[in-house]
Amino acid sequence: MIIFRITMDVLPQKRKEVMQTLLSMTETAGREKGCLNYEVFFHMNGETVFNLMEEWENREDLERHIRSERFSVLLGTKSLLAKPLEMKIHTVSHSEGSEAVNVIRGLGPSKEREILK
Repeated sequence: MIIFRITMDVLPQKRKEVMQTLLSMTETAGREKGCLNYEVFFHMNGETVFNLMEEWENREDLERHIRSERFSVLLGTKSLLAKPLEMKIHTVSHSEGSEAVNVIRGLGPSKEREILK
């Protein structure tokens, strides 16, 4: 799995415009081949910092997305930003779920069921 994280520090007066652009992108991005997840988050310490988190099945699908018209729209927001986009691509070789957390915390299956009730 590939995780692509984009951080945008938006000019305060352009916040609504960028938010509308990001929301319009999330509506259709999830239908792209290989897209597992596509979400926008606000940074807790500032109303003008957005994080776009994308999850892709493989590098080829991500690269197709980066070459797309949709991604060009995102790059076109640069005049609305206080500083350049920060983009990071993470390659994930292994993922674990809540079972791993419960093992680390020393919770067996019966204790796990008790907590989830």
